Amino acid sequence: MRMARTVQHSLEQAHCQFDLVTHPHSASSLETARVAGVPAERLAKSVILDDQHGRYLMAVLPASRHLDLGKVRGSEQWRVTRESTLAYLFNDCERGAVPALGESYGLDVVIDPLLTRQKDIYLEAGNHHSLVHMSMAEYLRMVPNAEVCEVCH
Repeated sequence: MRMARTVQHSLEQAHCQFDLVTHPHSASSLETARVAGVPAERLAKSVILDDQHGRYLMAVLPASRHLDLGKVRGSEQWRVTRESTLAYLFNDCERGAVPALGESYGLDVVIDPLLTRQKDIYLEAGNHHSLVHMSMAEYLRMVPNAEVCEVCH
């Protein structure tokens, strides 16, 4: 499977400079970093949150870290979204391979500053076999409305 249609379309529309990195099948972000030979602190992991009002939020953090739900703005309302809902929101992606391009999918985005300090990052391409590699400047162009705030521990 090539990258997800939404990811490819968004990258093309933004005239974004990127490389596609293929790797053996992986089932988690840490495993992806290992099998792809990339530092886990430079692999952008997406965690999708929702509230009781049908709103969604994408938290983006390094694969080497864990989300601290208590640090997410308005944390009393957010919970981790069910896997079945992710299949609906990211219908052009393989289950569990959510690209860290929430705005392309109509979601608000928060990014942990640990990730934004990297010169370049890797993110899921929408499948378990490839990553999009780009500079941090290019990535931030792809999520211009993202809020940078601490969300991990």
